[in-house]
Amino acid sequence: MDLMEKQLALRGVCLEDIARIVLELQISYYPDLTLATCLDAVRKVLKKRDVQYTILTGIALDMLAEQGLLPEPLQTIIYTDESLYGLDEVLAYGITNIYGSIGITSFGYLDKIKPGIIKELDDNKINKVNTFLDDMVAGIAAAACAKIAHAQTEKLVSNDYHKSEG
Repeated sequence: MDLMEKQLALRGVCLEDIARIVLELQISYYPDLTLATCLDAVRKVLKKRDVQYTILTGIALDMLAEQGLLPEPLQTIIYTDESLYGLDEVLAYGITNIYGSIGITSFGYLDKIKPGIIKELDDNKINKVNTFLDDMVAGIAAAACAKIAHAQTEKLVSNDYHKSEG
């Protein structure tokens, strides 16, 4: 288990939870898609340095808020997940953008419907403060969806290219 997987697991998130969300979002576009492929995409997203820094930062802020260690009014804003705060989503955008703007669309959808583990985190059923974590998980799922979409498009383009040569 690598550092990012450990950090997420310590906060109650396993990579399979994220992969299931990816599969749910992408299966109608790619009927042959498997959970294993989605899990592989999630792991590849987590290997990106920018994603790692984002996760470490967001988790640290959530943990500091749980411990009451942030200065006011930031402590109350993050502890209560103030709806107008918005920086939790902005931080997650750094994850969604790694595979292009398509990730933003998926992130917006996930942030609205909050499937699976995202809803559990948002409802604080796992930890006391998940202000950043629920959005980062949505960002990871959105980026993995974008990675899968890019890979499928590359296959189509490559197949069309080879057909035109023949």
